[in-house]
Amino acid sequence: MKHFFTLTMTLFLVSPVFAAKMPMPSDMPKSYDAECASCHMAYPPGLLSEQSWQNVMESLGKHFGTDASIDEKDKTEITNWLKKNAATKQKYRVVAPDNRITKTAWFIRKHDEIKADVWKRASIKSPANCGACHTSAAEGIFSEKNVKVPAK
Repeated sequence: MKHFFTLTMTLFLVSPVFAAKMPMPSDMPKSYDAECASCHMAYPPGLLSEQSWQNVMESLGKHFGTDASIDEKDKTEITNWLKKNAATKQKYRVVAPDNRITKTAWFIRKHDEIKADVWKRASIKSPANCGACHTSAAEGIFSEKNVKVPAK
């Protein structure tokens, strides 16, 4: 019984660490890095549902105010990879409003203490700029331990 309690407490204590990790799958196609990460952070596909990624890829001509159209070969490759690696946890699997990570319930809940003027700081610009505050976002680590909100 003592070992069961110890194991249970250990899992309880380390689970937030695991929850804050969203590593990039090792099979990321070069086209994802070349096409998507050339304009913004290469978001881990586990941050959105399969349907949200499908919607994003079907609307690249109007990609959040920009024409991000790419050739069909790359589009197919990226779409298939995003869908294959899409969210599996329930909180991420919901179709995101406007297909935006920043409009999901879990994102809003995790960032509810951030005042609107913070997002407008020159070094942040928008809630979609994860790397501005999450110092290990590029590695898929979004732990609160690795947050440093820029002053300006």
